[in-house]
Amino acid sequence: MKLSGADILIRTLIEQGVDTVFGYPGGQVVDIYDSLYRFRDEITHILSAHEPGAVHAADGYARSTGGVGVVIATSGPGATNLVTGIATAYLDSVPLIAITGNVAGDQLGTDSFQEVDITGVTLPITKHNYIASSAEHLADIVREAFRLAKSGRPGPVLIDIPKDVQLAEAEYIPEAAVKTDPKRACEHIEEAVEAINLSNRPFVYFGGGVIASDAEKAVCDFAEKIDAPIGCSLMGISGVPTDHPRFLGMTGMHGRFAASTAMHHADCIIACGVRFNDRATGNKDKFARTAQVIHLDIDAAEFMKTVNASHCLKGDVGKTLALLTAAVEKKALPDWWEEIEKFKAREEASAPKREGFVPENIYGLINDYLQADTPVCTDVGQHQMWAAQYLRFKEKRRFISSGGLGTMGFGMGAAVGTDFATGKRTLLISGDGSFVMGMPELTTAVEHHLPIVILLIHNGVLGLVRQMQTMYFEKRYAGTVLPQNTDFVALVKAFGGDGCRVTCMDELKAALDSGFSDGVFLIDCLIDEDELVLPVLPPEGTADDLIVKVVD
Repeated sequence: MKLSGADILIRTLIEQGVDTVFGYPGGQVVDIYDSLYRFRDEITHILSAHEPGAVHAADGYARSTGGVGVVIATSGPGATNLVTGIATAYLDSVPLIAITGNVAGDQLGTDSFQEVDITGVTLPITKHNYIASSAEHLADIVREAFRLAKSGRPGPVLIDIPKDVQLAEAEYIPEAAVKTDPKRACEHIEEAVEAINLSNRPFVYFGGGVIASDAEKAVCDFAEKIDAPIGCSLMGISGVPTDHPRFLGMTGMHGRFAASTAMHHADCIIACGVRFNDRATGNKDKFARTAQVIHLDIDAAEFMKTVNASHCLKGDVGKTLALLTAAVEKKALPDWWEEIEKFKAREEASAPKREGFVPENIYGLINDYLQADTPVCTDVGQHQMWAAQYLRFKEKRRFISSGGLGTMGFGMGAAVGTDFATGKRTLLISGDGSFVMGMPELTTAVEHHLPIVILLIHNGVLGLVRQMQTMYFEKRYAGTVLPQNTDFVALVKAFGGDGCRVTCMDELKAALDSGFSDGVFLIDCLIDEDELVLPVLPPEGTADDLIVKVVD
């Protein structure tokens, strides 16, 4: 059957199993939106308040389900407003399809109204991008985009569709949803097996690749076989249940003391679906100098990028771990665990034990209200690090956070997408700096009566930057004090939600009782501006230099 390019696009999205898209219309996508209207019984469009919120919503939708998120924007500023969200998805390996309109093909390159070379702009932050040159090829482009977004290491793909391609007619032949390329294990594991068998202090370190590969059980089975502790990156949180007896927590710059120290003193690090970025390693030249690194990843580009690995195993993390588990010798390492218990004891001794309205108590109370399937979204800042340190997770894909790019303003849009995806009451943890950046999406959340509880960790400053100024810049607080006159409770009520301000634990408990009932509810938690996220790895430091306490 012959359809317009716009109809072919929407029919192909439906064919690929897409039931929800996020976006914001404009002149160069009005034909696509007309098609969305006509196919509204088969595909739902969620109107965002601003394109950044739409792309973060599509990202949250993808992270919380493991599926592909879809966002639509018009040309020019609509398209460029997607760039930060596309980069966020790219650095965290999130499968995303960004669809942009553009001026007609014969006007490209003429500086037409709202024309921009969005494929050129996004080339470094997408797995691939396309300019659709004809309606005849559009369906195949969309199918290939879905295959690319989901295959191998997931990531974003952009499709730019000129106006004339949306209007032109072509034959559309329906096809089944694309299947991803089969993921294979790395079968050349003999040398890695030998290294693991010889190790006396193994450490299993995993990241978001384990979640993408559905390999959480494989990680636990492997660690059990070799009697190893487990740690993770920020993107790995929720990949292994927090209460697993081998799990020590997040490692790195603001990681748990025991996890970072155990990894630093290991003689063999088995890294699974994780990058060794600077937040994880500190001084890379001094990182884990006594350890052989065995690196498992679907993307060979990550091998030897920052840390030299003795063995690089390219393949699906879960399948490769299964082969390793079957091949390695079963170990019992009481001496290693005796050391680890000492690390845990030192962590416990240095952990803050304070009364009152302080982060460790606030987050401890939040844990009492989290169900196993409660999604937790965060923005970026101190509140995010405290969430990573203190919150407990039982199921994967319950921690939705921007890791690689560290995108302030991510949280509200991501919470909207996560809520639509899961149908579950969602907790958004934000700071007053981040929240203002994503605040317009309150309109989307309230319009759709989404049950989102916003825990606003409100200290009146840009906390992580101010913490650096406190510790390394002699308290020269340049640009980190936020406006103090915003009434966030009144603000959320103006949007149509509800909320309250709390200053003590009893008030917080009462607010959580109310907030976890229905609709959008903001809890404005006033905390001290001088609260610090500890431990902290100082610049160019190693785990031996972890700062666990700051004395004035």
